[in-house]
Amino acid sequence: MATELKNPGPIEFEAVIQQQQMRNNVAEWVDFPFDLKETYDKGNLVPVIVTFDRSVKYQGSLAKMGGPKAMILLRSDIKAQLGKGGGDKIHVKVELDAKKREVSLAPDIKAAYKKAGVLDKFESLAFSHQREYNQWIEEAKKPETRDSRIQKSIAQINAKASGKSAL
Repeated sequence: MATELKNPGPIEFEAVIQQQQMRNNVAEWVDFPFDLKETYDKGNLVPVIVTFDRSVKYQGSLAKMGGPKAMILLRSDIKAQLGKGGGDKIHVKVELDAKKREVSLAPDIKAAYKKAGVLDKFESLAFSHQREYNQWIEEAKKPETRDSRIQKSIAQINAKASGKSAL
């Protein structure tokens, strides 16, 4: 991590899952009730490990998405594990994630990225984007789906690096 963040230790609180209808889906999140700058000496994108309801772990970032408070987004896999949604109460434990964040690519993905010349571009993406690409590929059940996703990710990474849309 480039800058040393202040580590206040674990922060625990009770929250209500917030929900908003977006274009094609529903966004759900938990508001972080403390000021990021005062708490961590950083105003946005603080890397954290969150434990929901004392059992479900999530690695992500506290992010200000244009609103006054930072939030913790709830991915669909986390919501499924919790069995909760908008309006439900939840216990939240937030800890600073001071470790370097790296996505470990499987040998076939890494080889394909090297061959296509996108490995450096992939490694320059934010950790969350690297993780999403990797999860999407790894979740493929059939080898041909995996191969197709690797090729699509190469096109998307190239497009992202050039500022164009891949699809």
